[in-house]
Amino acid sequence: MPYQDRYPVLGDTAEVCLIDLRDRAIQTLFKTKSWGYQTGANVNWGATDRYLYTNDIVNGVSVCVRIDREQGETKIYSGPAYNVAPDDSCVIGFPMELMDATQLGYGAPSKDPLHPPSLPLGASKTQGLWRTDLRTNKKTLLMSLEKLASCVTQPAPWKGTGTWYLWHSKFNPQSTRILQISRVMFPGRQGGENSMVFTFNPDGSDLKLLPVKQAWGNTGGHPNWHADGRHVIRVLPVDGKLRFVQWRSDGSDFRLLSETLEGGGHPRIQPDGRYLITDSFVHDGTKQYVVLRFIDFREDREQPLCRIGTVDRSKLNSPLSMVRRLDGHPNWDRTFKKVIFQAAPEGRRQLYLADLTSLLT
Repeated sequence: MPYQDRYPVLGDTAEVCLIDLRDRAIQTLFKTKSWGYQTGANVNWGATDRYLYTNDIVNGVSVCVRIDREQGETKIYSGPAYNVAPDDSCVIGFPMELMDATQLGYGAPSKDPLHPPSLPLGASKTQGLWRTDLRTNKKTLLMSLEKLASCVTQPAPWKGTGTWYLWHSKFNPQSTRILQISRVMFPGRQGGENSMVFTFNPDGSDLKLLPVKQAWGNTGGHPNWHADGRHVIRVLPVDGKLRFVQWRSDGSDFRLLSETLEGGGHPRIQPDGRYLITDSFVHDGTKQYVVLRFIDFREDREQPLCRIGTVDRSKLNSPLSMVRRLDGHPNWDRTFKKVIFQAAPEGRRQLYLADLTSLLT
């Protein structure tokens, strides 16, 4: 990032970098105008380490760019990239220019950060999740906002019509199912009503809304694919307490992962469902810390692995300053033995890699 003390505006440039963990070297591969504090430049690995995918502003629109590390070439695609199919067949994404309409820091920066581009009231028939074929560069509307909204039969408890947007879009590891989160903004209400979770096939068929007791309001947070690719996990209020839960991707077979351990943070789980990693925060009165939580569901126990200073949220008191917050966002590597996460011990964002091999039995 070119700076870490203010909000980006359209035209500011960040760098897409490759970090060599063996040689402790960093290399700039690409410069982009499509980036934010929370999702960076949406950098994705392809099926192999030859290709990297990111976004850039081209003719005023954020679109996918593929970086070929072997040839040193880049290719521009017609649609946006939030997530790349693990089999390298396509990229999917909601327009990055519209992401900040529900929460700053997740999409492409705008000329006026406090008034990013937005959609009209309702659920658009012509806007939604776009699919771009990586072989043909054909861009198609895979899932419209109207189609998602049609699944929600329970009316919102607030007066008036809301505006539908999309949030995180993610393929499962097998490239056979897509997880999509929606948000709806209502005039006069703060923030998006989070977060309804849908799944569907890569061609848009078999659309399912994951059921919760209420479709609107506090329906939990941070849903994500289970590493087995068949289930979805998230944090959900259950009988007044936050718990880690899961469903099958069609919304069936709901269950608690633990009836005793407190849910929270950004959970990521191993394929066999035994170990989960998540983050939490503590404040000692002078400084805020991110804590890495390691959970063993077979033993029904957890342990904190580390506590590292991070951006102090108590000092972020405006919409434009709050966007600089830094969650841990832990994530397993592909061997499920190491975890990468974020912190800012001296106020500057850093990446950390934790080797958990000795804890895995």
